[in-house]
Parts: sequence; C-alpha cells; structure tokens
Amino acid sequence: MIYNRQLLEVRNDLDQAEEKRLSPWACLSRDALRKQNDPDIDQGHRQNFSVDSDRILHSLAYSRYIDKTQVFYLIKNDHITHRVLHVQLVSKIARTVGRLLHLNEDLIEAIALGHDIGHAPFGHDGERFLSTLCESHHIGRFLHNIQGVRFLQKIERKGKGWNLTLQVLDGILCHDGEIHSQYLEPKREKSFDTLTEEMRQKAHAPAIDLRPMTLEGCVVRMADTISYIGRDIEDAIRLGVIHRQDIPVDCRQVLGDTNGTIVYTLVEDLIANSLDMPHLSFSGHVGSALKRLKRFNEESIYKDPRVKAQTDKVQLMFQLLFDTYLEDLKMRNPNSDIFKGFLEGMSQRYVEQTAPAAIVRDFVAGMTDEYFLGQCRKKLIPEMRPTFSA
Repeated sequence: MIYNRQLLEVRNDLDQAEEKRLSPWACLSRDALRKQNDPDIDQGHRQNFSVDSDRILHSLAYSRYIDKTQVFYLIKNDHITHRVLHVQLVSKIARTVGRLLHLNEDLIEAIALGHDIGHAPFGHDGERFLSTLCESHHIGRFLHNIQGVRFLQKIERKGKGWNLTLQVLDGILCHDGEIHSQYLEPKREKSFDTLTEEMRQKAHAPAIDLRPMTLEGCVVRMADTISYIGRDIEDAIRLGVIHRQDIPVDCRQVLGDTNGTIVYTLVEDLIANSLDMPHLSFSGHVGSALKRLKRFNEESIYKDPRVKAQTDKVQLMFQLLFDTYLEDLKMRNPNSDIFKGFLEGMSQRYVEQTAPAAIVRDFVAGMTDEYFLGQCRKKLIPEMRPTFSA
C-alpha cells in the first residue's frame, strides 16, 4: 500500500501545481463534481477529468463513433470525414487552444471526446428523423447533446452509467457548434439540478443557447465549429458538390480557402483575442467571416439536392424500423435484437423507468450507419427460401 500512497501523493502534487500553472479562469481538477462518491477515484492516481476521458474512451458508445456519419452518408469514400475523425480533430484543436490559454486540458479532452456521443446514425438527418418519431410517440424531441448525457449517465454499463463529472456532462450538453458564437462566456454557477433543468429547457426549445459552465467547455464549443467548417468544405470539394472558387471571396480573403488555413486562422485569432480573459472571443472581422462561411456551407453543401438524394428512403427506414422494434417490445419477441443486443442484462431500473418508445429511441440512436442498414435488411427485407417439399 506504500506504492498506492506514493501515487496518491503524486496526484495531490499535480492538483496543487494546477493552482500555479493554470489560468485563474481555468477549472481545477480538485473542483470536479460527481453525483455519487467514487472511492476508486478518491484513492487512485489519476486526476478527476483524466478519469472521465478514460471512461468515455472505454464506453461502448465511443467505439461506435467509427461508423457514424458526419455529413455525407451512403457514400463509399475512405477519405470522407466520419464522426470518429471529427471528434479527434475537435479534441486536438481544443487542447491546442486550451494549452495556450492555460486551461485544464484533461477537462477539454473529456468534453471533446464525448461531445457527439449521442448522435444517431446518418448525422443530423438521422437526428431529425428520430426526433419526429419520438414526438409522434409523445416522448419529446430527440437531440444528440441530450442523448449524449443520457448515454453516459443512464445507459452505458447496462444502465449503471459512468458517474462522470458535472463539468464534463455540462460541456457535452452545451457544445452547440452549429450556433454561431463570436463571444462566449461561461455561466459558472451550476449544479446537477441545473443540468437536469437545462436538459428540460433544451428539449422544449432546441434553439435555446445554453452556455457551458467552464471556459474549457466554451473552448470545445468553439473548436467544434473550427473543426467542421473547413473540413466539410474539403469533403464537398472531393465529392464534386462545390469547387474551391465557390467559397465566398470575402471569406477567402480573411480565413483562407483550405481547411488548414481556415483552422490556423481561426485558432490564432481566437487565442489572440482571449488571452488572460474570462471569456473567449474572435475578432470582429474574423467572426463575421466565419458567420458568412457557415451560411455558405448551409446553403451550398448541407442543402444541396445531391447530398439529400437518399433522404426520403432513409426516413422511411427509420419509421419502419422504429415501428418494428415497438412491436417486438409489445410482443416480447425474444429473437429481436432489441432484446439480445440491447436490453439483455440491462438494469431493472432502466427497464421499469423507460417507456417502450424511449427504449427504441435509445437503441436506434446508438446504432452505427452500417448496423442500422443491417437491421433494415434483416427486419424489413424478405428472405428467399428453398422450394417447399411435397
């Protein structure tokens, strides 16, 4: 046990060193808040937010990032961004910003790794289809940031959850990179009751702008935008959806016309305008160019009819698969994958407190694109059978 005490002393030294090393606006590891006491953490060698990063990395939901759509789905191209790469890019960009602003990189990494963990298959289209189904079954809207918190707190580990810190869960809930933010200041005083209330508010009004409780959470939110804005352009150019000269001239003049120059410009501007500040901010001209570029992506990429060519088919598949699983639950079909692949071994508390439609929501939301398509082939397409014998 001398060995354990030595490691605990090292961790305590790291916690104390944060006070001298980090910005006065940073969130210290010793200030992490968990809903339940966790003796393994209290007596272990790892700092609080480092534990959360490890728990997210080892979650089943994280492993499913590997085959989840970012923007372009049902396209066979190994160089198109998938969710797992996006998450890694957000983590890298956010940690770079955090290091130069003297913030807590462990907290930044945990939020970044977990920020998209609630995404349904087929990206934002899948999220929209699933949300429509959820509303029609009176269980409220489906939003991936709320679902991310649900996965990590109530579904992972067969309903036990990971007991993550409030700061990490809050960052995941409030990571809305689609909302344009030129200036972002944390809303610091929060509790687990606040988290519950903000999830309720977000479900009722998805456009509400929830602010993270830490400056680290704000960094991840900014990094989310920085990560996807230029990368989506590169993917669209690779697929022939747009050409590089289509990028608005004013955006090219300020931000550049490649993903690399766009990321570098945005990161440098964000750091320069946020040093020694309790908030994050882009300069006026860079923030305006970023807002203009987001509009360009929306109109020229995300709404392009060629990108949406398979949308109606995918929406129908969501509806049919959702209804099929509901029927399986109603009939208690033991051969259904919703039992064998999801509910088997699940905590009684989850089963008793979760409506059938919500169980289907949680199962479908966790699917990869390929697993979803495989379930559709298995559940919805008739099989050829041998000729019946006389």
